[in-house]
Amino acid sequence: MNENRTNKFFKDNASFRDPHGYVIHSDDKIYRIIKKNYKEIFEHCKKSGLFQKLIEKKYILDFKESHELEINSDDIYKIYNQEKINFISYPYEWSFDMLKDAALLTLQIQKICIEHGVSLKDASSYNIQFQNGTPIFIDLTSFEFYNEEPWIAYRQFCEHFLGTLALMSKKDVRLSKMLVNYIDGIPLDIVSNLIPKTTFTNFGLTSHIHTHAKIQKKYEEKKIEKKKLKKFQLLGIIQSLESTIKSLKLEQKTEWADYYEDTNYDDESQTKKEELIKQFILKTDSDLVVDFGSNDGKFSEIVSENSHVISVDIDPIAVNNNYKKHRPKILPIIGDLSNPSQGIGWENNERQSFIQRIGKNTCLALALIHHLRITYGIPLKKQFELFSKISKFLIIEFIDKKDSQVIRLLQNREDIFHDYTEKNFLEIISIDFEILQSSRINDTHRTLFLLKNKNN
Repeated sequence: MNENRTNKFFKDNASFRDPHGYVIHSDDKIYRIIKKNYKEIFEHCKKSGLFQKLIEKKYILDFKESHELEINSDDIYKIYNQEKINFISYPYEWSFDMLKDAALLTLQIQKICIEHGVSLKDASSYNIQFQNGTPIFIDLTSFEFYNEEPWIAYRQFCEHFLGTLALMSKKDVRLSKMLVNYIDGIPLDIVSNLIPKTTFTNFGLTSHIHTHAKIQKKYEEKKIEKKKLKKFQLLGIIQSLESTIKSLKLEQKTEWADYYEDTNYDDESQTKKEELIKQFILKTDSDLVVDFGSNDGKFSEIVSENSHVISVDIDPIAVNNNYKKHRPKILPIIGDLSNPSQGIGWENNERQSFIQRIGKNTCLALALIHHLRITYGIPLKKQFELFSKISKFLIIEFIDKKDSQVIRLLQNREDIFHDYTEKNFLEIISIDFEILQSSRINDTHRTLFLLKNKNN
């Protein structure tokens, strides 16, 4: 989002493909530019009551006409100031139920559109963001007049939403990461080949994935005349998509999903840790906190009493549990700090990297750095080079090698991690951080630290 700067404002790199408008950032505000070639449909969406209904239902971000920006361009029709999202996330970072809720919202919007003589021409998952734990549609130029033709965004919806959900539910929850390589959605022939053949007994998956993939191939091989699609037929397709998506469940288990059922804290130690985190977070005075290695969001919930929280964990099931337990307080994200989401799309900058998006805020790293060191081989010095770039304040837990969780990690490998000592830890943090407070947690081999970045 930091390209194309022009004096006081700059264009968002994610909006350059849209022929009908684009997004401007200026003074921490978001503006939607509507081009003249979109005037007729935009005015219809306003006058028909479509936009008002979607705003009232909190299905779409509110917007108001603005005259704050001075942009010299003959093709601009209107400029609107739009509510700002706390944190931009992407579909390959969402859990199963987040993607499922985003898909169902898209279908709900399409149904309301049809009532107003309009249809979604763009059903991209990137048109959805999560605000206060709830999916919301953000694009104002994704609409077209409904004229009884096949739904132009049907294929896109299936590739962005249904196909990915089917892979996560029927094959492996981790396959949502394929969206990193397929920015325009996972091709249906790939989905059809990967999900089990038993899915042919599922009418919805057969219709919208297996058969759809075959028909799609025929369209590519030779041009087939489009047929009229009556309103009741389109609504039938939407209803079928909706029921198919609702029927998909997540029944897989992962290693860390039940972490807090196998912890070495007793009740007293757990309470002490929670109290310390509450004390520490109040001393940071932070509007946004990033909780790395958050598991199911137990400590993110504590922090959310005072701040917006981005709750990051590598385990997709734990993140999904976090979403179901703690919405609307927390934004859970599937993320691996040892390999965070990279910039993708045009010039690797259409969708920004995770590190770019989080900026520099208060960070939590509880029961994390021993995993980064032992499981992923990342030296402490390297870890703190990163923390110094992304943390104004850092609440971090050091866990000694005598701790049962560290012993568990080391049980089948040689201990070559000689830098992982509390003495070395203290020496390394002193390079970029100062210790504001520290406390050993009773009856454990764990110490909590509140650090302040010297380079703020």
